[in-house]
Amino acid sequence: MCSRYNLTTPPEAVRAYFGYADTPNFPARYNIAPTQPIPVVCRDREGGRRFRLMRWGLLPRFVKDPKKFPTLINARSEEALVKPSFRNAMRWRRCLVPADGFYEWTGPKGKRRPFLLRPREPGLIAFAGLYERWRDPEGGEVDTVAILTCPANRTVAALHDRMPVVLPPEQFEAWLDVNDVKPEDAAALLAPAPDNLFEAIELHPKINDSRKDEPGIQEPLQLSLL
Repeated sequence: MCSRYNLTTPPEAVRAYFGYADTPNFPARYNIAPTQPIPVVCRDREGGRRFRLMRWGLLPRFVKDPKKFPTLINARSEEALVKPSFRNAMRWRRCLVPADGFYEWTGPKGKRRPFLLRPREPGLIAFAGLYERWRDPEGGEVDTVAILTCPANRTVAALHDRMPVVLPPEQFEAWLDVNDVKPEDAAALLAPAPDNLFEAIELHPKINDSRKDEPGIQEPLQLSLL
């Protein structure tokens, strides 16, 4: 599961890591939540990488009324090739979602404890994503995206049984290349990240409020108790 994440790396560093041609200027985001616009990297028709903003919550093209359709913020990697909501995107519209880390919660309802999962060696990561361009009856268009998930690695499994698929840079081109890389071959890339990639930092419960998006939101719990 991936229902919140962060991206605070400066735009220039994100551009260098993902190799897209655009030069967008976007703010640091400490608490990105579903239905918000998020940065996405995809391929254009000429094969170049491009930066796009897309709504987090995929709407398949067959949806008539989005108010009656669930918000698909995640797509299970095991189902992406066959599930009607995702199989066309898996064939034609694969993308990368830049991030610095993601949040997970554990514990009983009402006493959920929030954690930040971030690379032990600080730096960017790339979630595997799928996107669709949804058209409303009046002709309006919106690009929507879901983050693929897979079984959790050992670090994340202590908090949740699922985690976002994290692709290393050497797999970016194969994942994005929908012309020459078949969806079955792309699906083979959707594996749990190495057990030692992430560290888990328990956070102050103020991260629970998705309306809060400022630097202090990532305050570790032990510091807040001093």
